[in-house]
Amino acid sequence: QVQLVESGGGLVQPGGSLRLSCAASGVTLANWHIGWFRQSPGKEREGVSCIEGDFGATLYADSVKGRISISRDHRKNTVYLQMNSLKPDDTAVYSCAAGYGCYVRDGTTLLRSTQYWGQGTQVTVSS
Repeated sequence: QVQLVESGGGLVQPGGSLRLSCAASGVTLANWHIGWFRQSPGKEREGVSCIEGDFGATLYADSVKGRISISRDHRKNTVYLQMNSLKPDDTAVYSCAAGYGCYVRDGTTLLRSTQYWGQGTQVTVSS
């Protein structure tokens, strides 16, 4: 059974940092492209970052570029999203997805196909 489990969310003050994790079981993340997405109430889901499985190329949405970094640890079968200089607008449920074909459209990152999704972790940026 394939599972993607996100963790690391929480409440943080504006300007703070969080590191989200996407840990996989039943699938080897190194063989997939992994995307991070977020969704807040009343808004459409937005892709914020994507990392390819072969050469590890990374893409970022315009809204987070320069503030976040995506990385992967093959030994731990985990993909991370380091988020710095957080703003209240970053408040959302963050989810990871495994699929193929990272690309950017209209300033957000997307996967051409997705196979597996995690359940999400809540990030709240508030003073």
